[in-house]
Amino acid sequence: MNSINNLRHKTVAGIIWTFLSQLFSVGIRTVTTLVLAWFLLPGDFGLVAMITVFFAIANSMVDSGFSQALIRKKEVSQADYSTVFYTNLVLGVFTYALLFVSANFIASFYNEPRLVVLVRVVGLTVIINSFQLVQISELTRKLDFKTQFRVTLSSSIFSSIVAIFMAVTGFGVWSLVAQMLLSTFASTVLHWIFNNWRPSKEFSVESLSEMFGFGSKLLASGLIDTTFQNIYVIIIGKIFSATLVGYYFFALRIQQLIISQLTNTVQKVTYPVLSIVQDDNTSLKEFYRKIIQVVTYIVFPCLIALAVLAKPLFSVMLKDDWLPAVPYLQLLCIAGLLYPLNAINLNILKVKGRSDLFFYLEIIKKLIVVVTILISIHFGIFGILIGQIFTSVLAYIPNSYFSIKLIDYSLSEQLHDFVPSLLLAIAMGTFMYFAGLALPIGEFASVFLIGLLGGIFYVLTSYLLKMPAQMLMLQILKDQHLKKITLTSV
Repeated sequence: MNSINNLRHKTVAGIIWTFLSQLFSVGIRTVTTLVLAWFLLPGDFGLVAMITVFFAIANSMVDSGFSQALIRKKEVSQADYSTVFYTNLVLGVFTYALLFVSANFIASFYNEPRLVVLVRVVGLTVIINSFQLVQISELTRKLDFKTQFRVTLSSSIFSSIVAIFMAVTGFGVWSLVAQMLLSTFASTVLHWIFNNWRPSKEFSVESLSEMFGFGSKLLASGLIDTTFQNIYVIIIGKIFSATLVGYYFFALRIQQLIISQLTNTVQKVTYPVLSIVQDDNTSLKEFYRKIIQVVTYIVFPCLIALAVLAKPLFSVMLKDDWLPAVPYLQLLCIAGLLYPLNAINLNILKVKGRSDLFFYLEIIKKLIVVVTILISIHFGIFGILIGQIFTSVLAYIPNSYFSIKLIDYSLSEQLHDFVPSLLLAIAMGTFMYFAGLALPIGEFASVFLIGLLGGIFYVLTSYLLKMPAQMLMLQILKDQHLKKITLTSV
């Protein structure tokens, strides 16, 4: 029982502390994105957006689910690591070759000749990334998130400084290309410096077959999910223009600074730990209830506050060229509310080894996306954005279904764990909106003061209501050594 309590404690505490650490990285990326937007055109962001989907798919192919298979295995040998490492390298070279020869087709699809050279240069990140996948998996198995944070922070700072310098000196879209290349390169080099693992001259076909049996279904699911995550960029780029793609991509990038960081933190911390107790449904359920409470308590107010403050933020920090992207960001914030919940529910399938269900579930959700797009596309770009909100809500239904079946985490219990935070966040957003109308202050002061008042409202109200998520976080924050927390008392 003590070991279970320790794991539960490390999981929730790890989410909170890793998320707080990631705020530094988010801050750097936010500042970089805003600075670059001053010197680049929406069309520059649009060009990068058009090719992002192909690199996301390429990286999924290189990984092929092996990282998840390594992390999930109860015992991993040096031969397992080395086998995956060499497989990743071969897949990296092969995938880059496919991108290289497909560059002309991609450019022709979008009717953008400039994409040919961009695809072939940015495609190098696929090969570079293949060198660090096993290093990341090995660190994750050891729950060494501190080293991963050091790597992420350092590579973000380095690539951001270079990208900003290039943008200021007139390199245009190549500033974004440099940021992508240098971030991946620096991350790979630092992982090799900070982590002691090195490949040996071993290759096990048996190990490869075993892990691919699990990872192949995740690969198929990942390819489908990656394609559909970027399908809106593809559609907007094909039907509309690079400028509109730039607005959408920029707004999506700002939204994902919150969602992606939090979701990645949750998945990194919970997956290896929960894999240890994968056969204990009671412990799994207890873990997930605490995780959902904490995650929604953090993400809901962040997204709603961002939606409310979007216009003054853009007015203060960006040129007027970017103001048309404000409603894009506001709608994407609403659409993103349930994204972390969906990701957490999907983690249960991976922990339980049900990659087959994971794959089937992805097919069901993508059918929902296709139907929604076919309907919403007739109402223009805002119809597409509103369709994303409906898709997010509808996707939660099948995602939560398997949590009910696999660990007896009923829908009513799930709603009980996240609806209070959602309602409070909505109340906070309403308060912020009317406070902004009532206070006769400029936009710069509005961002600071209204944001501060909203934060005080949310924290103070949740304290008065004694919300379990806040009580849990206060316990962890008060215990500097992370040893005295009793989660079952929350």
